[in-house]
Amino acid sequence: MRRPTIADIARQAGVSKGAVSYALNGQPGVSEATRARILAIADEIGWQPNSAARALNGARAEAVGLALCRPARFLGMEPFFMELISGIESELANHSCALMLQVVRDHETEMAVYRRWWGEGRVDGAILIDLHVDDPRVPEMQALGMPVVVIGHPSSAGSLVPVWSDDGAAIRETVEYLAALGHRRVSRVAGLPRLVHTVIRDRAFEDVCAEIGITESVTVHTDYTGEEGARATRRLLSSSRRPTAIVYDNDIMAVAGLSVAQEMRLNVPSDLSIVAWDDSPLSQVVRPPLTALTRDIPAYGAHAAQRLLALIDGTETGPLEDQAARLTPRGSTAPPPES
Repeated sequence: MRRPTIADIARQAGVSKGAVSYALNGQPGVSEATRARILAIADEIGWQPNSAARALNGARAEAVGLALCRPARFLGMEPFFMELISGIESELANHSCALMLQVVRDHETEMAVYRRWWGEGRVDGAILIDLHVDDPRVPEMQALGMPVVVIGHPSSAGSLVPVWSDDGAAIRETVEYLAALGHRRVSRVAGLPRLVHTVIRDRAFEDVCAEIGITESVTVHTDYTGEEGARATRRLLSSSRRPTAIVYDNDIMAVAGLSVAQEMRLNVPSDLSIVAWDDSPLSQVVRPPLTALTRDIPAYGAHAAQRLLALIDGTETGPLEDQAARLTPRGSTAPPPES
């Protein structure tokens, strides 16, 4: 079925296309009775304004954009993004605003999507995620002049409004807890090394281990998938000085790591302690339930959406440091085995 047009409305109403245009745009030139008839017909046949024409008129799109540079299959398995999107959606819905979501293969395509959405008037603003060190998307977004909120650390956000939490503090709390249990061989299965939050976690892990005397600390970078998390865990546990505790950058990898430990006949937590990040329901349905870094991810998304809506309304809006993840001990951590 083709999209209804102004010509269709004009034909049914028995008026000119110019009269229809006046009525739909709230301009003088038609009687109130004719305007009401035209609006009723437009509603009946499902007519919607063309996005390009709306952009020329300066009208609001009542939508914001989010382009995700991650494999589509990954989104179905990664609880973080689903919870983040649910928080964004809940806040936008309260303001009758829609979320335009698109999965892209690379950052060049991502920026092309944002430029098209903004140029065609399809969105009023956007949310940028997965900041990289020296991220080229930041100056490109600044040049567009579009309202943008970054979910990421302000050190790499440029003049864009950032919403972030202190990943370094979360890492410090975790390592100090493991050290208090007696662990001295602690490893970390991390995410993509080019991401700003990964760099911050890497640095915090290295610093706190040095400060409290954990001399055997190893970080392995992955792509966040369960497959890579399992592969990294198998490599760590096969070493001659295997770690007594592993911290994972998401709970998908932590669950995969738990399976590898069980596959290798290691008991969690008496042989190996495991800590997950993000604490989705996955962390609590496995056995033993996983000690995890807990944060309110939907609230994180909602706070980003609130900041973006304020920018769109022309309200001066500053950075927001959200609540840092807090350690929630469960059954996957215990003192290390005796040497």
